[in-house]
Amino acid sequence: MNDGKGKSMKRFKTPRGAFFLLLAVGFVLLAYYLITLEAEKNKPEDMVVLTATQEILSRDLERNYPKTPKEVIRYYSDLVRCFYNEDCTEEELNQLGMKALELYDKELAANKDQDKYLGDLKREIADFKKNGYHISSYATGSSTDVFYFSEDGYDFARLYCTYYIRSGSYNQPLEEQYVLRIDENGHWKIYGWDEVKK
Repeated sequence: MNDGKGKSMKRFKTPRGAFFLLLAVGFVLLAYYLITLEAEKNKPEDMVVLTATQEILSRDLERNYPKTPKEVIRYYSDLVRCFYNEDCTEEELNQLGMKALELYDKELAANKDQDKYLGDLKREIADFKKNGYHISSYATGSSTDVFYFSEDGYDFARLYCTYYIRSGSYNQPLEEQYVLRIDENGHWKIYGWDEVKK
């Protein structure tokens, strides 16, 4: 080919750019393979996936107690979902029950004989499952929906939580009103609750 000045330009049949592009893609693929291989090699073999129940039970409430009334009810609601939705062992049910008691105000906990409480809880769970119910989800209001008040020298908080109970394809909301009282350690404890009648 002539450029008009008498010089001829050479045209390559195999462009060098394509060769270098293929070479670069090869290096990228090789690097990805080596990085993936190294990650697999360093992956712990005894890595265990926790069930929802095991995850809830792993929380140390002495060191990591929920800071707000809303967080207390969220954690309690996660416990409740494990009670009613998971296939727990006898030991796990006992542990879940004891975790729930840790969230209760000392006056509420004092009214519960431990053996009777756990027995009643297990019967209630069995009835719930026998009827084919399942807690599909729950929702607490925003932090501004927490009502704080004082009475008889104690600080209280009141808030609502709605549980969605599924039976077959039907989802029914169940709204609970919780009252919490702050204890001498500054922890919000569940003082009581009641179903909100519509």
